[in-house]
Amino acid sequence: METIAIPAVNLAAIMPETVLSVVGMILLLINVFLPTEKKAYLGYLSLIGIAVSLFYTMNGWGTPQEGFNGSVLLDNFSHFFNVIFLLCSALTILIADQYVQREECNHGELYPLILFATTGMMFMASGTDLMTIFLGLEVLSIALYILAGFARNNVKSNEAGLKYFLLGAFSTCFLLYGMALTYGATGTTKIAGIAQFIAQNSILSKNPILLVGMLLMAVGFSFKIAAAPFHMWTPDVYEGAPTPITAFMSAGPKAAGFAAFLRVFLVALPMFKAEWTSLLWALAVLTMTFGNITAIYQNNIKRMLAYSSIAHAGYALVGFVAANEVGVAGILFYLLSYTFMNLGAFAIIILVGKKGEPNNNVSDYAGLSVKHPALALAMSVFLFSLMGIPPTAGFVGKFYLFSGAIKSGYIWLAIIGVLNSAASVYYYLRVMVFMYMKAPEEDFAWLKVTPAFFVTVVIAIAGVLVLGVAPQYFLKLAQIAVMI
Repeated sequence: METIAIPAVNLAAIMPETVLSVVGMILLLINVFLPTEKKAYLGYLSLIGIAVSLFYTMNGWGTPQEGFNGSVLLDNFSHFFNVIFLLCSALTILIADQYVQREECNHGELYPLILFATTGMMFMASGTDLMTIFLGLEVLSIALYILAGFARNNVKSNEAGLKYFLLGAFSTCFLLYGMALTYGATGTTKIAGIAQFIAQNSILSKNPILLVGMLLMAVGFSFKIAAAPFHMWTPDVYEGAPTPITAFMSAGPKAAGFAAFLRVFLVALPMFKAEWTSLLWALAVLTMTFGNITAIYQNNIKRMLAYSSIAHAGYALVGFVAANEVGVAGILFYLLSYTFMNLGAFAIIILVGKKGEPNNNVSDYAGLSVKHPALALAMSVFLFSLMGIPPTAGFVGKFYLFSGAIKSGYIWLAIIGVLNSAASVYYYLRVMVFMYMKAPEEDFAWLKVTPAFFVTVVIAIAGVLVLGVAPQYFLKLAQIAVMI
């Protein structure tokens, strides 16, 4: 009689994801019995779940856990990204409560959906099997499709959800087909197994099936990180989605896309480095240039930050092209920095808006420094960091990304990156010009800073400045994390 081997489960390898999933399901049950005016309590319970998940993440640093027959690996790489995901989720929940009450879309499903999306992001970062990564991507994507269209009575939100669903499903086909071709060529979906098989069969380096599989996976991941020309969904979805969800989508899912992209290409396909670095070089230049040039012409601040987000994906791709310790660690550090500065900027955007009038035009910020100087100063800090001005986190992140490119010999790519960063100064400064040099057109009487918003802005400013002034500790952690 043949013995059936049962693979080791090791729940410790998925404990952060398990905590969020369980809390999310409990919140769905509580939501059924909770009256509308008390839905905010679900947000507080969500924060408790995030804190517990963060505890397991931090406690596991330096002690890798592998589970499910090698399909999941909770190592320092996934730990670092998990911190980014959890920070993004926590800050989003803090700024969401006031918004959903103001816009009368205070449906309790918001908070479980954010937790489920975060769970998907975690699986993308810790997955060491193509199927695990795909599973995480689908968990993330389905939650995001709903979140983008969460404002049920808003036509733009409905449009955003539908567009994201259609284009997201389309891009998923590319990714899954690429994974299928890679499996067909190597006979395994394990990332380490793919690398081992290619190393032992050098003839595969000329296998067109494997090359096409690699190309299709690059297309799928490029969609998730909003790299040009696979960015088509970004402006409309960012503009139409509820602003807290726009903030969430701009940081967390982008980081998850990079986490999976890095692990698959650096671990599974290092033998094809010459091919995929050439591809990513072109993607980086196109993404940076298109994002910045298009952002210059935007009057809507959410669309401006959407195109800015595309440009920032291009900066991160510069570190990917370098594919060395400095460049890849720079990606991790930059994504952490971007979480603070972008969510901080979106928090101010939510505050300036009012029911029925989101005040999303740049001109709506005229005279904000006169009426609310502290908020104008906070917004300026975030904008300076997005520009890459010292001593902010944005400057340090770009410095390491471009340094990694120079170290690998991609000097022209670094020069193009610096020129693009300089071009971005125009549209960020434009917002500051309206805040400080234009007469107020509104009295901003509706603007109310709640304790949750105050905490969010303070955390974001602290993150931007600490990572900019004393980045050594975080850079060291990023360098340890990239030893995948």
